[in-house]
Amino acid sequence: MGVEEIVLLNADDEAVGTAPKSASHHRDTPYHLAFSCYVTDTEGRVLITQRALGKRTFPGVWTGSCCGHPGPGEKLRDAVLRRLRDELDIQDATLTTVLPRFHYRAVAEDGTVEHERCPVVRAVVPPDRAVHPNPEEVERAEWWTWERCLELTGKPESSPWYRLQLAELAPLGSPLDWPDAGRSGLPPALGW
Repeated sequence: MGVEEIVLLNADDEAVGTAPKSASHHRDTPYHLAFSCYVTDTEGRVLITQRALGKRTFPGVWTGSCCGHPGPGEKLRDAVLRRLRDELDIQDATLTTVLPRFHYRAVAEDGTVEHERCPVVRAVVPPDRAVHPNPEEVERAEWWTWERCLELTGKPESSPWYRLQLAELAPLGSPLDWPDAGRSGLPPALGW
């Protein structure tokens, strides 16, 4: 496998180049394209994960179901499905965008910065869907009630982006009530 590239963005969320992912996350991380995904089942439970303890950035924090970086020219839908397969062995899901304009900047304990335009996607799966976490990516994966997800926002073991995303998702109601935001508001560098 080749070097994983991220898409660099300007202040208008336009693609201005690419860079190797592994060399781009540091104390002065450039603004770039990413995504977060929340897997929900048809009963309204949410798959919450703990990042692998061996991850270079934000190891061991609890967060949404999966996240990642679309590669150059990769559509958001394809990137989400790729990461669902790679991280959780989820082979298919019904995807909708719920926070297409989300962006954030966060600093880890070691000084590493995340600075991302990070559309948030919901992936709906049947309630009996088994998941098989990739131990290089995910320490633990658990199905939680929405109430428990909201409680996690007040705990230091949650990721900064999780807390910010749930502040925007909470007013929308339970995960089954989140409206499909469609493609409106997605960055120009990203197709669906």
